[in-house]
Amino acid sequence: MVARCLYLREFDIVRAYLDVVSDGENGSVSLLRGLVWPPKSATTETDICRATVQLERNIKSIKWLDPFALDLVLERYPFLGTRKAEIISAFGSLMHPIMAKVDSAVYTKANIHNFITERRYVGHAAEIAELFMDRFNPEAPMSDEMLKEKVNKITEDIDREVEDLTASILLKKMLDIIIHTKKTNLFMRNRYALGMRLDPKIMNAKNDGDAVGELPFGVFFVHGRRFDAFHVRFRDIARGGMRLVTPASSEQLAMEAARHYEECYGLAYAQQLKNKDIPEGGSKAVCLIDSVELSPDGKYFTMRKCVKAFADTLLDLIVDTNETQNCIVNHLSLPEVLYLGPDEQVIPDDINWIVQRAAMRGYQTPPAFMSSKPLSGINHKEFGVTSEGVNVYLQVALQNSGIDPKKQPFSVKITGGPDGDVAGNLIKIMFRDYGENVRIVGVADHSGCVEDPNGLDHDEMMRLVTESLSISHYDEHKLSGEGNFYGIEDDFGMRMRNTMHNRLEADAFIPAGGRPSTINMSNWKNFLKDDGTPSSRLIVEGANLFITEDARQSLFDEGGVVIVKDSSANKCGVITSSFEICAAMLLDEDEFLLNKDAIVSEVLVKLRELARLEAELLFREIPFHPGISLPQTSQLVSAAMNMAKDAIIAALDSMSLEERECFLPLFLGHLPPTMAELAHDRISDRVPTNYVKSAIASCLASKLVYKEGTQFITNLPKAILADTALKYLQKEKDIALLSQALADSNVPDSEKQEILELLKVGGVRISLDVHG
Repeated sequence: MVARCLYLREFDIVRAYLDVVSDGENGSVSLLRGLVWPPKSATTETDICRATVQLERNIKSIKWLDPFALDLVLERYPFLGTRKAEIISAFGSLMHPIMAKVDSAVYTKANIHNFITERRYVGHAAEIAELFMDRFNPEAPMSDEMLKEKVNKITEDIDREVEDLTASILLKKMLDIIIHTKKTNLFMRNRYALGMRLDPKIMNAKNDGDAVGELPFGVFFVHGRRFDAFHVRFRDIARGGMRLVTPASSEQLAMEAARHYEECYGLAYAQQLKNKDIPEGGSKAVCLIDSVELSPDGKYFTMRKCVKAFADTLLDLIVDTNETQNCIVNHLSLPEVLYLGPDEQVIPDDINWIVQRAAMRGYQTPPAFMSSKPLSGINHKEFGVTSEGVNVYLQVALQNSGIDPKKQPFSVKITGGPDGDVAGNLIKIMFRDYGENVRIVGVADHSGCVEDPNGLDHDEMMRLVTESLSISHYDEHKLSGEGNFYGIEDDFGMRMRNTMHNRLEADAFIPAGGRPSTINMSNWKNFLKDDGTPSSRLIVEGANLFITEDARQSLFDEGGVVIVKDSSANKCGVITSSFEICAAMLLDEDEFLLNKDAIVSEVLVKLRELARLEAELLFREIPFHPGISLPQTSQLVSAAMNMAKDAIIAALDSMSLEERECFLPLFLGHLPPTMAELAHDRISDRVPTNYVKSAIASCLASKLVYKEGTQFITNLPKAILADTALKYLQKEKDIALLSQALADSNVPDSEKQEILELLKVGGVRISLDVHG
C-alpha cells in the first residue's frame, strides 16, 4: 500500500529496505525505509515540501482506511484522493441501516457502494464528498445559504444525468447526510477514524418523512478500518454501555450491519427507561467489527484497535481544545458531554486506555468518561450490585404472591451460572437473606444444567460461586436420588439444558443469564404445563431481553404470569455506574480509594432502597391499571418519571444560579453520605451545570412518583407539572414541621400516631390541593 501511495503521488522509489525488529512480549515491529525522488512536477523547494506533507498525510491515513476506501483510491479512482474516498465509503456505510428499512433486499451495503461508485455516477459522489469537505473546512467553512444553493445545484444535476432511480435516491441521501451533519473530525490531523455528529432526524426518517419512535437527542457515527459504530443518546446528559459486536460470518455481518442503528437505538431507549432514578438519561454505543476470517489473536488485536479508534474519535468531537477549535467546524450551540460504560466484549484494558486517553485529550473529567474502572470504580461483580436489586424485587414479588421468603420456604430456578455476575451473586445473596428457606431446584448455564426437586446443596453452590466455577463442576454426589446433571456434550444434554427453564416447576424463575429472546412468540407456550398453568407464576428478569415483549404479554394474558421487567429488576447496575460518575467528578482518585469501603457500603444501602421503592410501587399500581401487565406498569413508571424530570429541567433552565442552588440538598441527599460530606462544596466547580440540573430533576421526579404514584404525574396538565413538583418540595417541608409540632404536642398518643400516619401518607398531596 505504501508503494502504491508513493506511485500515485508520483514519487519514484530508488531504494527500499524492510527491517523486522523484535519488541519483546508485543511481538515485532516492521520498519520500512525508502529513498525516493520527488515528483517531476515539484520544481521548487516549496513544491517539494508541499508534496512531501501531502504524502506524509496519505501514508499516515491509509493505515486507518477501510478496504473499500483503499480500493477506491489506490485501484479504481486515484483522482478521488484519500479524503473523498473515505467520505464516500463512510456515507455508504451510514446509508445502509437507513435505507435497509426501506428495502433490505435492494439496499444491501454492497449494492449501495456499487451504485454510488459506478463509473457513470462516481463523479457525482465525488462532488458530494467535496461539498462535505467545503462545508466543514475550518479555513473557510461554507455557510448555510451557500450549502443550500450547492445542494440544489447538485440535485438538479442528479435529476438530469442519473437515469437509475436507485442511484439517484442514494446520491440524494448523501446530500441529506451533509445537511444533517453538525460536526465532523475530517480535518483533525491525527485522527484514527471518520466521525460525524448527526441530527438524529437523518436516521429516523422514512421516505414519507414520518418519524419512527421517539427521536434521540443526539447520534454519533464513526467509520473506521474494519468497523462502524453508532452512539445514540436520548438526553443531553446520558450514560450507557459500549458493546462490541463481532459476527462470525460474512452473512451475519451483513445482517448485523443492516440492523446496526436499530439495535443501538433499541438498547439506548431501554437504557432510557432503566435510568429513571439517576441524573443521566439513556445511551448506548454499538461498535460493529468485521473480524471474519481473522485468527483469534488477529480478532483480539483488531477489537482493541477499533475500541481505541472509536473512543478517540468521540473525543475529537466533544473535547474543547485549541486543536479541535482550529480543526472542527461546529454547528451545535452547546458543548456535549458523554458518559460511557463497558458492555459486551469490552475488557479492563480498554477501560483504562479510554480514561487515560480522555485525560491526554483534555476531557473535563476523564475518570467520568468511562465507568467500571478496575481501581477507582465499583466493580459490579465484586460487589454484586445488580443482584442486590434483583433480590429485592424477588422478595417484594414473593410477598405479594403470599410467600414471606424470610419466614417461609420457596423454590427458584435460575439461568446463568454460579461463575456469572448476576446469577452467582444472587445465589450468594439469597443464601444470606433467606437461608434454608430458599430451595434452588435448577441452574442452567453455558456448560450444562443441574436439577434437583429437593434443592441443590447450599454449601456446594457456595463453593462454585466462591471459586467462580460453572455449574458443570457441581459435585453430583451432592444430588438427591431425584437429581440429575446434564452436560452439553450430546444432543440430549443440550436439549435438557435448553429446556430447563420451561420444564422445572418453581415458585419463581430468575433469568440471570442466557441469550436474548430465549422465550419468544414461537415458544412461550412451552413455559406452561399441560393444564395451562405456568411452571412458575413469577419471573424476575435479572438478565436483559431474555423474554421478548410480545411473549411477556402472552404469558400474562394466557398464564397469569407476573413478570418483573428487566429495566426495573436489574436497574441497580446502572445506578451504581451513575454513582461512580459522580465520584469521578467530585473526588480525587486517592480520596475515593481511601474512602471506597464506606462509599461502597453506602451505595449498596441506596441500591436496596431504590429497588424497594419501585418494587412496592409496581404492586401498589396494579389496582389502578386493571388488565395491565407488570412490565407495562414498569414502563408507565419510567414514562412518568421521565416526563416529570424533563419538565423540571425545563423549569430549572429558566432559574438563576442562586435559585437553582436552593435545590442542591436534593442532589446531596441522593449521593452516598460519605461522598456528599467530602464534596458538598465542590459541586459548582466540578460538575457540569447541565448535569446538576438533571440530577436535581431526577431526584425530585423520583420522590414524586415513588410517593404519589404514576397517576399523580400523568393527570397533571403539562403546563403546571414543573411548578407543582417544585411546590411539592416546599409543602413536604411544611408537613415535616407540622408533624414535628404534633409529635411534641400533648395530643393523646393513640390519636397522635394516627394523625402522624395520615400526614405521612397524604399530607403533602392534600396540602397541594388545599393551598395550591
